[in-house]
Amino acid sequence: MKFLSTTITCALASGALAFAPLSSLQRITTHTAPHGSPSSLSMIDGNRRKLNTYSESSSFFPFENGKKSDSSLSAKGPNEEASDGSSDLRQLLGVKGASGSSDIWKIRLQLTKPVTWIPLLWGVMCGAAASGNYHWIWNPFDPNDRNVLLGLEDTSKAIVAMILAGPFLTGYTQTINDWYDREIDAINEPYRPIPSGAISEGQVIFQSWFLLLGGLGISYGLDVWTGHDFPVVLALSAFGSFISYIYSAPPLKLKQNGWAGNYALGASYISLPWWCGQAVFGELDRPVFWILPILYSIAGLGIAIVNDFKSVEGDRAMGLNSLPVAFGIDGAKYICAGSISLTQLGVAAYLYSIGETNYAYILLGLILPQIYFQATLLLPDPVANDVKFQGVSQPFFVFGILATALCLGHHDFAA
Repeated sequence: MKFLSTTITCALASGALAFAPLSSLQRITTHTAPHGSPSSLSMIDGNRRKLNTYSESSSFFPFENGKKSDSSLSAKGPNEEASDGSSDLRQLLGVKGASGSSDIWKIRLQLTKPVTWIPLLWGVMCGAAASGNYHWIWNPFDPNDRNVLLGLEDTSKAIVAMILAGPFLTGYTQTINDWYDREIDAINEPYRPIPSGAISEGQVIFQSWFLLLGGLGISYGLDVWTGHDFPVVLALSAFGSFISYIYSAPPLKLKQNGWAGNYALGASYISLPWWCGQAVFGELDRPVFWILPILYSIAGLGIAIVNDFKSVEGDRAMGLNSLPVAFGIDGAKYICAGSISLTQLGVAAYLYSIGETNYAYILLGLILPQIYFQATLLLPDPVANDVKFQGVSQPFFVFGILATALCLGHHDFAA
């Protein structure tokens, strides 16, 4: 319990520090830009002058909900609304091409980037599958799995776990990430709610605390519901919330380091929701239940690199050492492809080694298209093809995770 109390304390402390005056944080850490680029240096100077404005206005209290944000930044370019009629949907999902809105609830939702919830919801599903103990309401494939009441209870648990992983904890993560990214977003995504001034500082603070404390409360409720002696879901949630904070905030700000930042991102999107789903429906009592999600998180590191290609200019200007900045686009694209492919091939080899040849071949069949799209889209031009590559490659990746989870759920480890 000492570990749990320490983890929760860190998570709550991170919530408090997230909105401490930046003048105090500046005494802890400073950011330096790469040398030799006059344009980058002048951009940094301008951003530092803006940062001083934050130092004077940003504070934890009071919650001035009616006040427009003093941290509104000068946008470096307009956000062009999508011309295909999807601008309102894009606004709610928190993606580029969104329409403008003065509705504070739409803006709050946009700040949580609902489009980023999807991998977490999928991760919870995979964890439930890996437990081998999730019951359908009425399973058409198994006459022994048709207990409607038990199925309804498990469905309810799954929905609550998804609400925890998606709207609450991912929403918290995205909110504090946008808070600390307001300078970079002014360059890369000036239409985001905070740099555009669409939401006040007090409203951002309240939203972050609500999502963090609400998420921790839900996680403890799941532990009580499932009868855990040790509140493992609460511990995972508190740990994940702490990682979310140090990913975005100084002095650690993991995202400044390409390796640590991208792995933290991969683990948050794959390992943590998997473990949460498996803990709700089963036990994390074998090393393989920890190791395979970690391997998939390394593959997630590669996927995170894809998202960094489009931001390389802003990252370099702000002194963030993403992998495309550190290794160049040509070097980073091979790191990206290797981490995605090699880890999955390792998982397929493990499944083959435990006698699950059918699942191993299924996984291999899902890996080969990813390698093809790497060769035809990612490696030739990762900047121009990043979105297209993600769109055609990721479905094979996520179904590979599900196939692996189903294999673990069906495998008899006692045999």
